[in-house]
Amino acid sequence: MSASTVVWFYFLWCGLVAVGVGLGRVMWEFLGVGVRGVWQGLGPWQTGRPDQRVPAVGSDEPAHLGYWWRQMWVDGVTAAGYGMRVVWTALADPWLERIGKNLFRGRLPSGPRTDSPATAVLLIVFVAPGTAAGALVGAALATLLLGTFLAVFALLLALIWLGCATAAPVLWGAERTWALARGVRVKCPYPGCYRPVPLAVHRCPGCDAGHGSLRPGRYGVLWHRCGCGRRLPTTRLAKRGQLTTQCPHCDRRLPEITGTTRVVHAPLVGGTSSGKTMLMAAVVEGLHAFARRGELTVEYASADDRTTANDLNQELRQSGWARATTGGQPRALMLTVTRGRRRRLLYLYDPMGESVSEADRVRTQHYLQHADGVVLVADVLADAKVRGKLGADDLARAKAARPSPQGPWDTYQRLTGELAALTGRRGRLSVATVVTKRDILDQLTTLAVPGAEIDGWLEQIGLGPLVRALGHDFRAARYWAVSARAATGTGPLESEQRRAAEPVLWLLAASGLRTGALVGPGPAGSKERRIRLRGNGDRERTPA
Repeated sequence: MSASTVVWFYFLWCGLVAVGVGLGRVMWEFLGVGVRGVWQGLGPWQTGRPDQRVPAVGSDEPAHLGYWWRQMWVDGVTAAGYGMRVVWTALADPWLERIGKNLFRGRLPSGPRTDSPATAVLLIVFVAPGTAAGALVGAALATLLLGTFLAVFALLLALIWLGCATAAPVLWGAERTWALARGVRVKCPYPGCYRPVPLAVHRCPGCDAGHGSLRPGRYGVLWHRCGCGRRLPTTRLAKRGQLTTQCPHCDRRLPEITGTTRVVHAPLVGGTSSGKTMLMAAVVEGLHAFARRGELTVEYASADDRTTANDLNQELRQSGWARATTGGQPRALMLTVTRGRRRRLLYLYDPMGESVSEADRVRTQHYLQHADGVVLVADVLADAKVRGKLGADDLARAKAARPSPQGPWDTYQRLTGELAALTGRRGRLSVATVVTKRDILDQLTTLAVPGAEIDGWLEQIGLGPLVRALGHDFRAARYWAVSARAATGTGPLESEQRRAAEPVLWLLAASGLRTGALVGPGPAGSKERRIRLRGNGDRERTPA
């Protein structure tokens, strides 16, 4: 037999051994080793063991990034690299380092060196090269199969990432659309702020950390994982509203129902000593009077609101008067008003009278830009034309009633221009004009008593320009005459309390809360006038 034939048979034998050993055992062993390496490389499986791949919680948001956003890819790449390294590490040791070296030295993989020279030659010449070649081919094939598996795994990860990246804006967009459709636009109720709150800061109930981005996003789709380990829901449907919230601008606490209920802003506007504060107290008592009859449900939005209302009522019971409002811009008194299945969060603003004494001061009342309607508090005894019609006795009674230094027409002139500049939508607002101090007006003998039509009575006593201006500038105007003193203090009249609440109920009805039946066609002797556009664009005023 020639030398070339021997060499050919030698390589054929090595190939057969490589196929038999490498593909028959080594490939599947390496593949199993690689899969186990991928599984073990996903993360530490020992509880409490730190993982350097997980980033620390950031300072801007005290929550871990969502696993799908970044960590999923970090774990995938780490596990894939670890699995590949395990395969080639297993090739190097034990297959090449121990088994291959033993075979090339004439030893079996496990056991002493054989004494038979023929066996040693067989191991060195035939088995060792074939085993090494088979192990190398098996490792390469195992790497190829493992790479195919990892490619499919990467595709699945990409689909998961794409699904989460799509679900996050869809959920957030659906929630925002729901809020806009229901008119839920949160504004801060605190003085010096009054800014819109598209998303409140939510406090973690475990560590009290403030989460300013608790919504579907990169920190999590359905929930965020706080730095303390607590899981926080990201949507209203998952009861995010049960968390304590605060304004992201001034860091003051917001009502519990913030972000779930439509807010109605109703500022009470009037001059100093016009009776705004007493009227607000009467409005609150009137809402509770309706609630006692089971016609609606009224609750204070927070403990601070309850304390404010109780302190005001205590002051009225003791002295019969309310102290003048001071302190700059007002904090809204917040109440939740529910009728049927609909609910509103009512913001009642009681600014000091000096805030409407000058146009520049009105311009600084930023809460007016959120107004859904205005309660114009009209102290007719403050008007010079009205006082000029009074006799001596009636004039003394009017002075004893502490008239405002600014009449309702002057108040309206200070308000209307700046209100249009602040809101840009004055023509779409409603105005409830409330004539205060009716208990004094009923005692006057030289002035007509407010009758069935308060707007007509205002025109009769010389305030016709005010009535015409209100009917022209606002979408709807309605008029009441109320005695806040009879509705508050000791021995209040429930009928007068309900009458005092009707202007606010009318404004709430304009927001979609079904309180129109409670106000009725005008039980307080009022007349509503609405403005509509003719076909040629001219305004037409018609009774509602």
